[in-house]
Amino acid sequence: MISIIPTAAAPDHNHRRAGQNGVNWFQHLGATNVKSLPLIDKASANAEEIVAALNQSNLIYLLGGFPHFLGQTLLKSRSWEAMRQAYERGAVLGGSSAGAMILCQYYFDPQSKKVVEGLGLIPQACVLPHHNAFGSNWAAQLTKLLPQALLLGIDEQTGMINDSGSTQKNVWHVYGKGTVTLYHNGDTSVYKAGEPFEVPIA
Repeated sequence: MISIIPTAAAPDHNHRRAGQNGVNWFQHLGATNVKSLPLIDKASANAEEIVAALNQSNLIYLLGGFPHFLGQTLLKSRSWEAMRQAYERGAVLGGSSAGAMILCQYYFDPQSKKVVEGLGLIPQACVLPHHNAFGSNWAAQLTKLLPQALLLGIDEQTGMINDSGSTQKNVWHVYGKGTVTLYHNGDTSVYKAGEPFEVPIA
């Protein structure tokens, strides 16, 4: 089962439409068992039926929206624990925009203009989403705020997937139309579709 998590779209009451768009997208790709879970606040993040659905999921996808709301909703919740357990059993865990941001140890909240502690799946890292549209504008500031962190600039219509198997668990590849830009210790590296690079995973 594929579970769509529309939490980040809940603050502006857009979670139903966003969730359905996610379902439609995966169905367009050929998936037949796709559900948008009504995980929209702290109460539903700890609801038994949500946790049960996550426990049965082979792919869990976090949609974009408001990163701070998403991060705080999942933090220390039963749903996040279920996601981690599913991931450790072999399920795919991913996200776009805010959904990708909060999976790292740090994320930049554009509303408060502050760096916030994320869920830590990717340690010592911070995603710069929509890198070719506006995310690159955050690079200089975040390099100062997080001097030891690895900044991951992901272009629109582009993804990075950890698909190298257990023998190379820290190796990722770029997919899509754009590039992934890594900022670390004063160096900048750009990777195109199909190219591998290393990012440690917790």
